[in-house]
Amino acid sequence: MTDPIFDVVVVGSANLDLVANLDHLPMPGETLIALGYAEYPGGKGVNQAVACARMGATTAFVGCVGNDDAGSLLRSVLEGEGIDTSHLRTVDAPTGRAFINVDNHGENAIVVVAGANALVGKEEQFDIPRSRVVLAQLEVPLETIEVAFSQARSNGAVAVLNPAPARDIPKSLLSLANIVVPNETESAAIGGTVNLLNLGATTVITTLGADGASIESTSSNTHIAPYNVTPVDTVGAGDAFIGATCAELSRGVSIEDAARMGAIAGALATTVKGAVPSLPTRQAVLAAQKSVQ
Repeated sequence: MTDPIFDVVVVGSANLDLVANLDHLPMPGETLIALGYAEYPGGKGVNQAVACARMGATTAFVGCVGNDDAGSLLRSVLEGEGIDTSHLRTVDAPTGRAFINVDNHGENAIVVVAGANALVGKEEQFDIPRSRVVLAQLEVPLETIEVAFSQARSNGAVAVLNPAPARDIPKSLLSLANIVVPNETESAAIGGTVNLLNLGATTVITTLGADGASIESTSSNTHIAPYNVTPVDTVGAGDAFIGATCAELSRGVSIEDAARMGAIAGALATTVKGAVPSLPTRQAVLAAQKSVQ
């Protein structure tokens, strides 16, 4: 019996998000009293895997959690979404955490503690399941992503990199990425679209918040119109965009049509508080798409 081919494999982080709601984001040295507090499953890897699954893609998750309550919670969340966790290892390290401040305009500031995520891909033999799309972020070791993308390209999969949190990315990794998806802040921090294309990325999709997104290659530039909503919390919006885009790419649609679905998914995610709770289903995205046609 042959192994299944998934629509999307996500190689990424699994965190417990600790979210404080504030009147405004703190200035250096300032202490604020929170208006509210909640804990959510998160990590860019988990968020994007759930986003893919809710968009109807058969999804597998490759990552690490600790042998603690947070790790058990994250595993159960993934399995509850129908995501394959046979490549989610439990390791001798605390599960990752993200400390998130959200102001009353929906803007956020985030500090991530890697924990078990630093051990993703550190086993002697690291292999990922076969899939149509492989998606990774920068909350796990760069050398792990490079191995995963190399395997993906060998298997004919599309390799998608979300360069978040922004840091220096070696050319050897970027040259393996078919598509790089930063937001405006991340793009500026890593030298912009031209730099990414010069370092080997084939296509760059930059998310522009309320302005939609842009798709750029060495030969073309396409703007993706936004879907207008009133945001309450921007946490998870980028993950919704990327997950929806990857799910649609796995169906074989054009990158432009995939990004249009991503833009709607990202906008819808800003209307619900929390990362995982905000990620929309494909039915919701299709309904929103019909409302603007």
